[in-house]
Amino acid sequence: MSSTRSPPRNADFSNAPFVASRTAQSISTRTQSDAQPNAAGSSSQKSSGGHARLTHEQALESLRMFLHSQSSYDVFPVSFRLIVMDSALVVKKAVSSMLQNGVVSAPLWNSRTSSFAGMFTVSDIIHLIQYYYQSTSYEGAAADVERFRLESIRDIEKVLHVPPPPLLSVHPMKPLFDACRLLIQTHARRLPLIDQDDQTGKEVVLSVLTQYRVLKFMAVNCRETIYLNGCLRDLGIGTYVQPTSAHPENPYYPLATATMQTTVFDVVHMFSEMGISAVPIVDSQGKVINLYETVDVITLVRMGAYHDLDLTIAQALARRSADFAGVVTCTPDDSLASVFHLIRMRRIHRLVIVEGGKPVPGETREEAAEREQRKGRLLGMISLSDVLKHIIGNVDIGGGGVGAVPVEAVLAAEAQARKAQASQ
Repeated sequence: MSSTRSPPRNADFSNAPFVASRTAQSISTRTQSDAQPNAAGSSSQKSSGGHARLTHEQALESLRMFLHSQSSYDVFPVSFRLIVMDSALVVKKAVSSMLQNGVVSAPLWNSRTSSFAGMFTVSDIIHLIQYYYQSTSYEGAAADVERFRLESIRDIEKVLHVPPPPLLSVHPMKPLFDACRLLIQTHARRLPLIDQDDQTGKEVVLSVLTQYRVLKFMAVNCRETIYLNGCLRDLGIGTYVQPTSAHPENPYYPLATATMQTTVFDVVHMFSEMGISAVPIVDSQGKVINLYETVDVITLVRMGAYHDLDLTIAQALARRSADFAGVVTCTPDDSLASVFHLIRMRRIHRLVIVEGGKPVPGETREEAAEREQRKGRLLGMISLSDVLKHIIGNVDIGGGGVGAVPVEAVLAAEAQARKAQASQ
């Protein structure tokens, strides 16, 4: 299958005020560069390159037009790797394969019917761990995992009363904007690209579209991202701490948090119950000292500790791979343009929002000391879904449903609903 790709457009990105903290003791900050000819600091109507400056809304509209003009397949490079697993594969081998290839999900293929059979993700591993921890002995779990197959995971979800994930797909030549809308509408983190073989009529899995890949595609190819000058809090991007008397037990409501003494099982339960993929680890002062992610659970499965979930987070983090990229933080006053700069430079899946500790003109020595004390405290979280949702605009959010739902079917249903509403 052939596709047409637009050549990347060079962009002059400013330094992003973000930090990846690898230690559990301190979080340092980088200050934004003063030299930002294309950012909010300049009042000129044209950048140094001669391009007319855009407002935030104009930049958003330009990005949406770009997504409409590109196919879902255009996001991928000319050459890329795709890991597809047979649905009859044993879970333990599947997990080992994911670790060896550095992936956290893979399409499943039913070799008996020669058809796409869904996705194997970290969420499936979470459900598997919950089931074995609650239902069997360690010996029984160890024996079961040795022979348990991927195609049986949906049976585990039924026992746990977990709704099966929607079996979504999109044709590779469909507009990228439509695929992004489906990702937002169904809360999905990834969307398989399914084509049909002209000779056999069978399905062909070409790749898997992810939120990160879409945002990276925009960050690299769209110069307009440097004009997204609105700050994150004002744009409403992310989930922020809002303590309420209705939840006195959680001072960080609606966020889920943990400490170094929290057990892994408690955090795994948060993953499953809240549908989240990471939990900030805070100290007694509310400062972010680490992050425990769903991908960390894969390490426990590989080491055979899937039934020993009474480990504390501190003990589990000690087993974490040495190549952990660190906790990426930002402040509520950072711009969306800086987020795109960061996405362009490195792989990220979320940002932890913390107190920045920026000096205030005219503050007293006591106020400065108090500000420094608050520096690094947890204020919120930003997911890639939050960023993509802002770019796409107003989209009705709903459940993904169950069953195979190509994006064409979702869009057709929306059009029919609008037509029926107009006729009333």
